[in-house]
Amino acid sequence: MIVSGANALVTGANRGLGAALVTELLARGAGTVYAATRDPRGLRHEDPRVVPLRLDVTDSVAIHEAAQRAGDVDLVINNAGVSGAGSLLHADPERARAEMETNFWGPVAVTRAFAPVLARRGGGALVTVLSALSWAALPFAGSYAATKAAAWSFTNGARAELRSQGTQVVGVHLGFMDTDMVADLDVAKIGAPEVARAILDGVVAGDEEVLVDDPSRALKAALAGSPAGLEITAG
Repeated sequence: MIVSGANALVTGANRGLGAALVTELLARGAGTVYAATRDPRGLRHEDPRVVPLRLDVTDSVAIHEAAQRAGDVDLVINNAGVSGAGSLLHADPERARAEMETNFWGPVAVTRAFAPVLARRGGGALVTVLSALSWAALPFAGSYAATKAAAWSFTNGARAELRSQGTQVVGVHLGFMDTDMVADLDVAKIGAPEVARAILDGVVAGDEEVLVDDPSRALKAALAGSPAGLEITAG
């Protein structure tokens, strides 16, 4: 897919990787960039190509309205996500359900709403930001890992379903990224701008999967081995 001149939508665009993706899209000559977030009132950007858009990925009405408003998109990036529910064995199950609503059902709902838009535009591309934890066991983040594993499975299914309409479906995996979400973890982290560049490089190259860093590549390779090889520690 050619990013220059394309119209794009990024969920969770107010900070972290979302904000970095908006910046990288502009640098690559994108047309309109819909910066979607729950509350766009605080989102300000000097570039007139950026259009703040209200989109709560857990709100079906907001998603429908966003699809109506951004009916000219060629690229949709499912980036919005939350973490912090903790262990599925010991943490509050209601927090885990809320995490699943955002990290799994959110991309499902956005994909369902925007797939027809992309079809009308000739296919385009749809990206979902997953995680190396889609494949790994990290005890204190069991809930988050489960949401990303479910989203990975959905991404693979959506790729098969949307291939006939010419939509490139991309799953993105990475380890720890230097954002607010993991600010308290004392681990090696990759910068959000670097991740944004890798994602869009993959879109341009026609890739179906982007493994951003060494941790994601190592865990993908470990899937063929013992389950013990998927256990990781942090901190």
